[in-house]
Amino acid sequence: MTVRQSDARMIPELRSLGWAGYLLGFGLGGFFDGILLHQILQWHHLLSLVTRPPFQDIRVQILADGLFHLLMYVIAFIGLWKLWKARHQFGAVGGDRLLLANAATGFGAWHILDGVLSHWLLGIHRVRLDSDKLLFWDLLWFVVFGVAFVVLGWWLRRSDASFGGRGGVAALVLAVLAGGPVAALPPPGVDTVMVFYKPGTRPATVFAGIEAVDGRILWSSPAGDVWALDVKDKEKTALLYRHGAWMVSNSALAVGCLAWTSARS
Repeated sequence: MTVRQSDARMIPELRSLGWAGYLLGFGLGGFFDGILLHQILQWHHLLSLVTRPPFQDIRVQILADGLFHLLMYVIAFIGLWKLWKARHQFGAVGGDRLLLANAATGFGAWHILDGVLSHWLLGIHRVRLDSDKLLFWDLLWFVVFGVAFVVLGWWLRRSDASFGGRGGVAALVLAVLAGGPVAALPPPGVDTVMVFYKPGTRPATVFAGIEAVDGRILWSSPAGDVWALDVKDKEKTALLYRHGAWMVSNSALAVGCLAWTSARS
C-alpha cells in the first residue's frame, strides 16, 4: 500500500502518523533554534528586545528561555505519542516518506512562525542582535530553515522514493530524544544555578539547602520561590531537591537553558 496525503486524511492511523511528523518537526525546529542560537552562538534570548520591567532582568530572560524549551518538550512528546499510536503503519509503503515529509514541513513551519511572529510582528527578538544587518539575518534564517524546509516537505510528499522505513523513523525519534537533553545543558563554566521552590517552602529549609551546596546567593524573587545561586560544585545541586526545590537548573532535571547567561539582554 502506498501512503498518500489523501489516505492520511481518511485513515486515523495514517492521520496520527502525519501529525506525528508535523509535531516532531516543529519541536525539533524549536530545539534547533534554542541550542544553536541561544546556547552555542549566543545571539539572543527569547525576549531580548522586550525592555519593559521586569524583562530587563537577565534572570527573567533566562526563565523565558527555559519555559520556551519546556513548551518544545511538550510538543515533541505529543508527537512521540502520536507516533506510538501509528506504530502499526511503519511498514506501509511510503509511511516513512509521509513521516519525514511532514517532519520537514513542521521544522520549516517553526522557523516561518518564529520569523513572522517573533521577529517582525511582536519584535521580541531578532536572529543576530550583534549585527548591524538585522533584516539580512532574519531573511536568511527565514529562507534557509523555513521556506526551504517547507518546500522540501512538499517535494517529499510527491516523491516515490523510500527513506529507510524503520531506520528513518528511528533517526527522527533519536533526534528528538537527543535534542531535549542537549537544549537543557548550559555552556561550560557557567556557575549560576536557578532554583525553583515549592509553594510554602519555609525560609529555614531554603537556607539549609543553600548551605548544603555551599552556594552564594545572587538574587531571589520577592516571593522567595525563585533563587539564583552561585554553586561551584555542580555535583551538589541534587541536594537542593532534599530541601524543597521543585526544579534546579544545571542538574539532571534542568529544563531548557535556565542556567545560560551569556546572551545579550
